[in-house]
Order: sequence, then C-alpha cells, then structure tokens
Amino acid sequence: MESTQRANFGSRLGIILATAGSAVGLGNVWRFPYMAGQNGGAVFILIYVGCVLLLGIPCMVSEFIIGRRAQANTARAYSKLSNGTAWKWVGYLGILTGFIIMGYYAVVSGWCLEYIYASLMGHLQGDTDYVQDYFERFSTNPWKPIVWMLLFFGITHWVIVRGVEKGIEKAAKLLMPTLFILLLIIVVAACSLPGADKGVKYLLHPDFSKVTSDVFLGALGQSFYSLSIAMGCLCTYASYFGPKTDLTRCAMQISLIDCLVAILAGLMIFPAAFSVGVNPGSGPSLVFITLPNVFNQAFSAVPWLGTLIAFLFYALLSLAALTSLMSLHEASTAFLHEEMKVTRYRGAAVVSAIGAVIGVVSSLSLGGYDALQLFDMSLFDVFDFVTGQIFLPIGGFFTCLFVGWYLPKRIIHDELTNGGTLRSRIFRPFLFSVRYVCPLCILLIFLHQLGII
Repeated sequence: MESTQRANFGSRLGIILATAGSAVGLGNVWRFPYMAGQNGGAVFILIYVGCVLLLGIPCMVSEFIIGRRAQANTARAYSKLSNGTAWKWVGYLGILTGFIIMGYYAVVSGWCLEYIYASLMGHLQGDTDYVQDYFERFSTNPWKPIVWMLLFFGITHWVIVRGVEKGIEKAAKLLMPTLFILLLIIVVAACSLPGADKGVKYLLHPDFSKVTSDVFLGALGQSFYSLSIAMGCLCTYASYFGPKTDLTRCAMQISLIDCLVAILAGLMIFPAAFSVGVNPGSGPSLVFITLPNVFNQAFSAVPWLGTLIAFLFYALLSLAALTSLMSLHEASTAFLHEEMKVTRYRGAAVVSAIGAVIGVVSSLSLGGYDALQLFDMSLFDVFDFVTGQIFLPIGGFFTCLFVGWYLPKRIIHDELTNGGTLRSRIFRPFLFSVRYVCPLCILLIFLHQLGII
C-alpha cells in the first residue's frame, strides 16, 4: 500500500537541479545553436537573455504558483484553484501537450543513443554525403530507431518508478553536474582548434545591424520553448516544492542555468564549425548531419580525438534529453497516479506503454508509410507542429491570464512571499507582466509561427 502523503524534493539543490533538468534539454543543445547561427550569433543571444527575463521567468513563476498552491498534478491544480470551472481545461491541455511531446521526443532521444554507438564504432567517419545518407537510412529504418527509443523509455521509466526524491532528484544530482562537465570538456576542445577564434567572436561580439523583427520573434519563441513552459512539467515539479522554497529565486536560478547551458552549447559548436568553414546555422540537421562532418574535419590529424569528442557530444545530448524526458513522464505519471487512483508504479507503466506507442508510430511515419501521413506530413511532424505551434502557445497564454486575472491577488502575494516570511518587491511588476506583457509576447509568437506576422 503506497503512502498517501505527497512526495517532496528533499533539498533546495535537488529542486534547482531537477527543475533545471526539465528546462535544459535538446532545445538548448540542439535548437539554440542553429537558431543563433541563423539569426546573427551574439545579438540573438543578447535578445534571447532579455526575452528570458521578459517572458520566461514570469511564466515559470506563474506555473510554480499554481503547482505549489494546489499541491497536485497539473490537471487537478487548475481545477482545484478554479473550483472546477472551465479553467481546468488549461491543466488538461498541459498534460495532453506534455504527453504527446514525450512520445516523439523519445524518438529523437533514441537517435542520440544510436549516435553514441555509431561514434564509438567509427560509423560516422566519412564525407558529408556519407554522413547525410547514414542519418537518412537510420531515421527511416523500420526498427533500429524504435529499439533505441524503447531503451530510452526504459531508462526514464526506471527513474520515475523510484519516486520523486529517490528517483528524479537523485538522478538530477548525478546527471546535471555530468552534463556540465561534458559541456566544458567539449568547449575547451572546440576552442583549441585552429581558427576557432572566429566562432567565439561571432558568438560573443554582437552586430546590432542584424537585428530584425524575425530575430526578435525567434529569440522570444526560443525562450518560451527552452524553459519547458506550458508542458505540465514545471507545475507538477512545483507541487513537490516545500513551503520555504523561494519561487522567484528558484525561477531566476533555473533560467540562469538554462541560459548558461545554451551559451556553452554555442561555444561548443560555433568554434568547431568556423574552424572547418561550416555554417553553424545549418538548421535542424546541424546535430545529426553537419556536426559529425565537423568533428571528422576538425580532428582529422588525430582521428581518435575526433571519435572521443563525438562520443562525448552525443552522450551530452542524451543526458540533456533524459532530464527533460523525465519531467515530461513525471507530469503524466502524477496525473494518472492522483486522478485514476492507481499506484505510482502502474501509472508509470501506463505512461511508458502509451508513450512508446506514440514513439513507434512517430518513428515509422518518417519511413514514408502512407497510413502514417496526415496533411502531407509525417505523424512525427504533425505531433511537433500541433504541440509546438498550437498547444504550447495556447496553454501559456491562458496560464498567464489565469494567474494574472483569475487568481486572487492574496494567493499570488502569499506564494511570492512564502506567507509573508519573505520580502518581495516584484509583486506589482510580476502582476503587470503576466497580465499584459506575457500574453502579448505569446500571442506574437503564435502569430509569427503561423506566418501571420
């Protein structure tokens, strides 16, 4: 018989590392570098940091307030604080969004494991055409990606069933420091390459002539997605926070870690890319097609070092993916555990099983099966579009309205000050931000992604 007492993180460090792990994922190590490469490098980073302050932190604090106040999974939290009114559907949308993302995110996570193996076996050594062909053959294979995806789900499931403190928190305390160590090793190696200074300069010296509305909106969107907003993760994790956790400070520290990882990822990729004359703005193919070629060329004089760096890079990518997948899994597991009254173990098993099914059809859809295509897109791309372009902005928009306009001010003030035990000067600026600034920013992201502006 499981204890009915709600789980909590065991330490402040555990809160920071676990929640930062939710935010730090493929969006930081994969998406951020090519987004920066396509949008002016250093100037994109400056705007991105500003957008994290403007949009990311207030949205994160909003989810923290909801989760800790309700002490419940995301769906129940909105229902509980709104007395079962229509606002509860914002919580259900968050659970649905995170669940779908988890399914296809695991496919990409599995690709990372394949590339760990391939780098060790020397399968990534060859010219650009060979590396591109290798990725296309692997990603469209009917069974190889599925095997790696299931393995990744198995690792995630093992962490989740061990619970909040002994599973998620303990894993985060191991994974996040390891992630930083790997990052630093690869950054040092990349910055030691001939001509790497051009990449460092591109990353750290802003050219304000490149600032456009597209650059600003791109940075705004990246700040929203890289912090795992509106996926149900932050709200669920916040329900495990203790009453003495400073929500504002916690959000700022997590955002700092998120920005630091993103910048280090740039320092890892840009110097190596510039060293061999490769465009760091190569798009989504950067990680799985462009970078193996970069590693091959950059370390051609010492092939074993290139193999080692490639191995470390994909190990880093796998760790980043795992910390995020853990939070997505936990959001759904907590929902089933609390709403369906099943044990945590059974809830996690159901989430893993259904998530694996979504992962299987997502992976198979990349192989060109007509039955797994919709609107001339693979189901993988459909899931990505629906969640990223529609569900996340809608969820974030209504979360801000819920906190800014529906929740009583006394609840917000109480949560920001921990019942009056903390001094908080941000109450009024925070309220203004979630009422006006954040909804407007999210609306701009939504319209930009749909090509309306």
